[in-house]
Amino acid sequence: MSAATTRPASTTARLVPYVTSREGEHPDLLLSLRGMHGPDGHLQLGYWDETPEDRDLRGVLWGRCSQTIGADGLPTGRPRWRMVHPSRQRECMERLRCQVCAQPARTRHGVLFLAGPNEVRPEDAVVRTAQPPVCLEHARLAAEQCPHLAGQPTVFLAQSAPLYGVIGTPYHWGDGGLRALPAPEDALAYGHPGLRWYLASQMVRRLRAYTIHTLDDLPAG
Repeated sequence: MSAATTRPASTTARLVPYVTSREGEHPDLLLSLRGMHGPDGHLQLGYWDETPEDRDLRGVLWGRCSQTIGADGLPTGRPRWRMVHPSRQRECMERLRCQVCAQPARTRHGVLFLAGPNEVRPEDAVVRTAQPPVCLEHARLAAEQCPHLAGQPTVFLAQSAPLYGVIGTPYHWGDGGLRALPAPEDALAYGHPGLRWYLASQMVRRLRAYTIHTLDDLPAG
């Protein structure tokens, strides 16, 4: 899921979430990456022309991807439905913005996160998600129209959802230069030593304090 380019004119129109990748948006080339010395003097993954925006608040490097943005500041182009744009996913996760409309998702009761029917189990000791939050206005439409949610999401209203880590691709630096390694199954937590050679593509939050609801019994506002 990602945030919608426009607010839907009707409930029958297919949502295009803001975080959904669009045709014409392409990842940067491997040649743009290099090994470099970090602030602590140790080698780490970086870009040849790196800017502060290439790293998140915890110093992790993020995959670059072009964006097709219209005059209104919103994404344009045909949606690539099952692909998430890394920069827009990061934006919504960092700022707790709705993945559908990119507006603030926080309510006076907490922040709303939706998970697929078999994605997480509320009884688990730790619940993590790479799905950015949704606002109350778009929660039902997201549940109905997103195949991942299958119309039957687990609905979390989180009072505490700190950043946990990232999903992405690890790299190895050797005699042959840089090469990508198989991605781990789980997210790497912030502080993990492997993040030095990691290229992030999705941010993950841990739901630490929450209540579980249905879409029909969510508190207003």
